[in-house]
Parts: sequence; C-alpha cells; structure tokens
Amino acid sequence: MGPVSLLPKYQKLSTWKGDLAKMTHLQAGLSPETIEKARLELNENPDVLHQDIQQVRDMIITRPDIGFLRTDDAFILRFLRARKFHQVDAFRLLAQYFQYRQLNLDMFKNFKADDPGIKRALIDGFPGVLENRDHYGRKILLLFAANWDQSRNSFTDILRAILLSLEVLIEDPELQINGFILIIDWSNFSFKQASKLTPSILKLAIEGLQDSFPARFGGVHFVNQPWYIHALYTLIKPFLKDKTRKRIFLHGNNLNSLHQLIHPEFLPSEFGGTLPPYDMGTWARTLLGPDYSDENDYTHTSYNAMHVKHTSSNLERECSPKPMKRSQSVVEAGTLKHEEKGENDNTQPLLALD
Repeated sequence: MGPVSLLPKYQKLSTWKGDLAKMTHLQAGLSPETIEKARLELNENPDVLHQDIQQVRDMIITRPDIGFLRTDDAFILRFLRARKFHQVDAFRLLAQYFQYRQLNLDMFKNFKADDPGIKRALIDGFPGVLENRDHYGRKILLLFAANWDQSRNSFTDILRAILLSLEVLIEDPELQINGFILIIDWSNFSFKQASKLTPSILKLAIEGLQDSFPARFGGVHFVNQPWYIHALYTLIKPFLKDKTRKRIFLHGNNLNSLHQLIHPEFLPSEFGGTLPPYDMGTWARTLLGPDYSDENDYTHTSYNAMHVKHTSSNLERECSPKPMKRSQSVVEAGTLKHEEKGENDNTQPLLALD
C-alpha cells in the first residue's frame, strides 16, 4: 500500500498546525499510523489535547489525601491514553497510581534498578522483554515462572522489578498507545513454588498492575500451566475485572493457539517462534548498563526510573547469554483455549492485567 492511498485516512494530519504547535511535543516521534490508531481506538484528539489534560489536572484538588508527585502534561497523557480519554476514569487511575505507592512505601523505597532486590530479580529474568514488538506494535514481556528461586528473590522484589520495567517502557509514547503483551511460561513451576503465591501477595500484584498502572495490556498468555495454577484462580477471582478476564488466554502445551494471536516471527524458540532462545540477561543489561553482573556483588549507582533513556544494544550483544529453564511447550494442532462463562470455570485465569 503506497502513501497516496493512505492520504484519505490520515487527511486530518495535514491540518495539525497553528494553535496546536504547542502540543506537538506530546506526539513527537509517533508514526502517522500510531497517531491515527490513537484517534480511532483511544479517542485522542489533538484539537483538545491540552483541555483533556487540564481537566484531569483540575480534579487533583478533590483528593487532598493523595500526594500527586508528578502532574506534567506528558505524565497525565499516559493515564488518558490508558483509559481512552475518559477524563474521570483517567483521574481515578492517576489517583490510584499514587495511592498505591503511598500505601506500599517499602516497595518504592530505593525504587531503582541497582536496588539489590530489584537487581537480583532483573538478572534472573524478571521480567524478560523482547527487543522487537509484535505486528500490532505491542511490547512483549516474558515471565519464566520456574526461574523464581525463592531463596534468592522475594515475590515483592519480582513485582518491584516488573513495575520498574513498566515505568521505563511506558515513557515511550508508542507503547502508551500500542500497549503490551505478557506471556507467562509455567513449565517446571512446582507445587511448592505455587504455595508461596498467597492471596495477600497476589492481591498486591493485581492492585499494582491492573488497578494502578497506566499500561494497556492487549493479552496475557499462559503456557504449560499446571492444574494448581487453575486452582489458585479462585483466590483472586474477586479482584479481577470482567474486562481483564477476557484478555487471558490459556494455551497449555499447544502453541498453535498462541501463534494465532502472536506471530511466530516475533517469538523466541521457547514459544515455538523463529527467534533465538531468549537471553534472560538482556533486559537487565539494558537497565543496568555497566553495572550489570550475574554475580552477587551488587554495586550502587545513581539511577532514576522516570528519566531512563534508550540504551544501546551493543552492550547486549557483547554479553553471553545466561542459561535458563526452557519451556516444555510443543506445537500441536488444536484450538484456542479462552476463558468462557459457565461450567468450565477451571480454565479461568490466575492473573489479569488492564
């Protein structure tokens, strides 16, 4: 498809000038396709972008109990995008974002990549982040559950590493619009490990990811999930939104259904993809740079998650992959398993994000 045939679809782009010049920095770097996607799917209108942001900012006075530590245009915009420019919903999410941090102060103390607990989790691959995006422009995050060494990483530190990673990634306006995909591989995840997933820590994760973070998750995919992961679902069902449950897909050990939704060319070989096996140190090296080490000597340098810049991938290529537990998935003929209403409740999700 040539550019001429796209002009009718994007004809509005040519009129964005004049009084809108002061707002162009908020959409700087976005492709025309992404700008149009934001207009069609998120109701983002550059003509009233400033007014939308200001309406959310004006609501802050209604919550004097919350310390809103950041209220600049770019920051508020990500909450509007996460809630399709419904100002009230966007403000509610903004308030929950800061309230969650107020209620869980210990989680956000020294909330930096070189914090010892966060660094250990990052080095162990929590989370994995693929370099390339999928065919919808979404960033793909990976969790290899069996790599959770409970003598080394607390669940809270893993959650902190995930939240920090999302803070870094959500700085990219393209990802604010296109969103994320999460794949959780439960291969070799033992019953003993699962027993540590208590209702309180699962609730903490759901509140932090579903209710308090401005990310659009287009899908959460389980592969190789054991029966006891299904059983745990009953513990968190009261905390899940209907909207998020519809975005959970359970594939078992059949990856054909996964490939219906995420093309193999965007996936590593662990998930039946055409990419090389995932090196779980990749994302840790991106965040830590020269401080990266897979040993236990943790150094501390200044790092601010709110001001992370894209790190060169040269360092990643210079480091050798770290071994990790591999998926036991196989590609077989079959149909997609998805949450359904009614009698088949044991196929419902354990974990959901919004």
